[in-house]
Amino acid sequence: MQPLYKMFPQLEPALLEEIEANAIVKTIPADEVLIRTGQYIKSALLVIEGTLKIFRENDEGAEFLMYYLQPGEACAISLVCASKMEASKVMVKSVEESIIMMVPIQLMDQWMSKYKSWYYYVLETYRNRFEELLILIDHVAFRNMDDRLVFYLKRYAKAHKTNFINLSHQQIADELNSSREVISRLLKKLEQKKLLALSRNTIELRENFYKEIID
Repeated sequence: MQPLYKMFPQLEPALLEEIEANAIVKTIPADEVLIRTGQYIKSALLVIEGTLKIFRENDEGAEFLMYYLQPGEACAISLVCASKMEASKVMVKSVEESIIMMVPIQLMDQWMSKYKSWYYYVLETYRNRFEELLILIDHVAFRNMDDRLVFYLKRYAKAHKTNFINLSHQQIADELNSSREVISRLLKKLEQKKLLALSRNTIELRENFYKEIID
């Protein structure tokens, strides 16, 4: 595990010492749910290694991806729910084996007034998540499925730092609230344009994929 000052360079040394002394460190296996809808949260989550995904789930178990969390980032939902003692309205799951730090509620409140760096870190976390959700809403409300699919693939590739998308067409369809047939047709269309290559449960994004597609 990297030293905390490298993961959170914006935080004061004294604060980092308090985090190390009081936070609980956990290693989470891949594909494990950390927070469920309706669950009360007693700690804020900081990502040290790996990737977490934040999503909504309907009554049938279908998932709608909201955003990913990377090392050095905090779960905004856990910050809000923990501080206000409210139940979560989203799910949090590990995409790969991850290491997280769990910060007790009482310390979060103390740090907001004690450390300016923590205050600004929390505000920046809220701002980043709000902006990311605005982008997501823009794509869902105002873009067609072609653009939404490309946006989804770009986010997945960025979060996993790879050009290989190891998902089935059905998995992608579920997260985009579409059908497998529609997703397969659109992927085939992108392959014909030589933007990606398809194989069984794997999609390889080509170099020109990133140049041609809208942000």
